Amino acid sequence: MHPARLPPDDLLRDCDETRTKRSGPGGQHRNKVETAVILRHQVSGVSAEASERRSQADNRAVALFRLRLRLALVHREPPEPHPSPLWQSRIRDGRILVSVDHDDYPAIVAEALDRIVAAELDMPTAAAALGVSPSQLVRLLEKEPAALVALNRLRGAAGLKPLR
Repeated sequence: MHPARLPPDDLLRDCDETRTKRSGPGGQHRNKVETAVILRHQVSGVSAEASERRSQADNRAVALFRLRLRLALVHREPPEPHPSPLWQSRIRDGRILVSVDHDDYPAIVAEALDRIVAAELDMPTAAAALGVSPSQLVRLLEKEPAALVALNRLRGAAGLKPLR
C-alpha cells in the first residue's frame, strides 16, 4: 500500500518526529516552546514540517498532511488491478470530487500518479483505468501545482511534452 494511503497513526509509526522552536509571529509562546514539528518518513527519507501554528498538535497534523502529499508526489508503487474503494467513492458521473485540503487528497493523487506511471505516462489509458476522463485527471493534479510539476518532470524525462 502506498504510504500516502496509510491511516495517520500507521504513517506516524513509520516516521521520526523532531520538535523544535521557530521564531516569527505567535508571541512568546511560540518563541519559547518547541511547537514546530518535523516528520521524516523512515523508509523513503521524505520529510515535511509545520511551524505556523502555536499548538504542537496542530503543527503535527499539518506536517502529517504535507508529508502524505509529498509522499504522493515522489513515491511510486505498482497500482492495484482495479481502482481502490477510496477512489471509487470520490467519482461521481466521471468527475473526481475531492478538495485539495481534504485528508483524502494525498491518497487520491498517489493513486492517480501510480496509475499514470504504470500506463507509461499515457493519460487516456490511465484515465480509462480509473474511470474518468483525461481532463479530469489533469484537473485533479492542477489543484496542487507541485503535483502537475511532478507529472511534467516525469513526462520530460520520458521525452513527452508537458501538460498545460
